[in-house]
Amino acid sequence: MQPTSLHVYSFLKLNYLRSRSSSFFITLPCFNRFSFYYTPKLSQKYGSIYSIQMGPKKVVVLSGYETVKDALVNYGDQFGERSQVPIFERLFEGKGKPFEVKTVMNASVANVIVSVLLGKRFDYQDTQFLRLLTLIGENVKLIGGPRIAVTLFNMFPVLGFLLKSHKTVLRNRDELFAFIRMTFLDHQHKFDKNDPRSFIDAFLEKDTSTTYFSDENLVALVSNLFAAGTETTATTLCWALLLMMRYPEVQKKVCDEITKVVGSAQPRITHRTQMPYTDAVIHEVQRFANILPTGLPHATTTNVMFKNYYIPKGTEVITLLTSVLRDQTQWEKPDTFNPNHFLSSTGKFIKKEAFMPFSLGRRMCAGESLAKMELFLFFTSLMQKFTFQPPPGSNVSSHHKHKCSSPDLISSLS
Repeated sequence: MQPTSLHVYSFLKLNYLRSRSSSFFITLPCFNRFSFYYTPKLSQKYGSIYSIQMGPKKVVVLSGYETVKDALVNYGDQFGERSQVPIFERLFEGKGKPFEVKTVMNASVANVIVSVLLGKRFDYQDTQFLRLLTLIGENVKLIGGPRIAVTLFNMFPVLGFLLKSHKTVLRNRDELFAFIRMTFLDHQHKFDKNDPRSFIDAFLEKDTSTTYFSDENLVALVSNLFAAGTETTATTLCWALLLMMRYPEVQKKVCDEITKVVGSAQPRITHRTQMPYTDAVIHEVQRFANILPTGLPHATTTNVMFKNYYIPKGTEVITLLTSVLRDQTQWEKPDTFNPNHFLSSTGKFIKKEAFMPFSLGRRMCAGESLAKMELFLFFTSLMQKFTFQPPPGSNVSSHHKHKCSSPDLISSLS
């Protein structure tokens, strides 16, 4: 079946679903999961709750701060299931001169999570390490970017054998899994229960013979944590450097605060409470960069009446995080990079309930605390030692086509 035929099929599935409260779901065809980034316009037209047709499957979309928070917090049990996404199911079966920062940033952040998971660190030039980062980066782009092949696979899993991108994702998955398995076997051979060195050692230390958790579960989990703990944090840091080059006056204020509070000492996480402006800048980078426009899909655990809409059990539900991070009712200038969003009139840092780049509720990001520490320590250390500028004659834009991946960032250090 040709993609065009699939589009026609999906389009013919358009319909209106009347809820038990006499409200309506407007159902729209969707061929690209990341077209969600543009759906705040749809929510303005159709409301904060509507559904889209993903092939044969209907997906409910929640938009806006009040609606997303209500679903994830007040209705956490009803929306607490993780939806089955076919592609995920298959996966877990220099010196003043211009330089490309993405590779260095990925390696730096990856070594943090690697030290936790595997109990070791890699040299930044290690060919195997760089290969693993390449595999992770490629899969993130293929799964998260506007690739029709992966979207078609999620809509029609039986077409997997026809889709090149899908085959690449699985091939990369297999290579990453093979490395984790090899590492696991090495840990088994060298394991000392009196000296656990890593997450894998903690698994080996615990008797799992009476549980359903197997060695293959561990391989999938470690691979998942490795990928999730690397790409998102590194991408956010790349955006931070891009925005500092785009707004040098903000960069100067950050540097001045670091000089005042930290001086030439090594930045520590305890410094964060003394550095409200820097903290506000990091939060605003996360809000503005908006690298994950949607949360991972949820699914309803039971039939639920939500805001006068009836949503059947097992329905896939997607929360538009971008609609929260750019909600005009919550942010003074939602489409502008403005650290003052997180500062009081007296310059103190203020928390915002609508700040949820890690999602919210029982399915929120498990690595939020680690990610926040990494962002602060990496960012302040870089700002302390370097001034970031674009290469002469280049144009620095704060807009990027694919939010889930790093901007094509070339910076100059001085």
